[in-house]
Amino acid sequence: MSFRGWPAEAIEFYEGLEADNSKTYWNENKTVYDNCVLRPMTELLAELAPEFGTPKLFRPYRDVRFSADKAPYKTTIAAVLELGGYIQLSAEGLAAGSGMWMMAPDQLERYRQAVSAEATGQSLADLLSVLRAAGIQAGGHDALKTAPKGYPKDHPRIELLRYKGVTCWKQWPPGAWLGKPGAKQRLVTFFRVSRPLDDWLGANVGPSKFEHWGRH
Repeated sequence: MSFRGWPAEAIEFYEGLEADNSKTYWNENKTVYDNCVLRPMTELLAELAPEFGTPKLFRPYRDVRFSADKAPYKTTIAAVLELGGYIQLSAEGLAAGSGMWMMAPDQLERYRQAVSAEATGQSLADLLSVLRAAGIQAGGHDALKTAPKGYPKDHPRIELLRYKGVTCWKQWPPGAWLGKPGAKQRLVTFFRVSRPLDDWLGANVGPSKFEHWGRH
């Protein structure tokens, strides 16, 4: 079947799960999850795959082995796309992201070299400005308190140099639009607009030799 959007029951399911994150709630509402949350996500990912690559849907169960929070279930359904992109549905609505959230040491070294260089560094600064002008949250996170070793504190792009990851993000609050096929177009537009960031990271940072870095 084709993607028709998420019904209101999908948001209500996650509102309930946030209030009662228990096996009892999950089991009592498993049919709602399967039909109103999981099925639309699966249909959506199938339609996005030809342009954005093979999807990987995350499991709904939390890994609580090393966490003080023993709540067993994630309060989101989320997936990543092979060619770059992240999709998430929760009680807060639909969201999409792109970029590199946690760079491995070798990636971080290449990233900083590219940011330091005038041509590639200014290119990144410019495309982040374009994304922000399009209403997308774009920039870095987990910044160092000072300049990374080997770089001057007065570098014109010191803010970008201090970051350990660069991403863009868009959140859409729940509304009637979420229950319609057109909800897919918001994601398609986001991924097309944000593609230059993925292209820049692919060309200047690339994959890590640390195969399992950042995986859970």
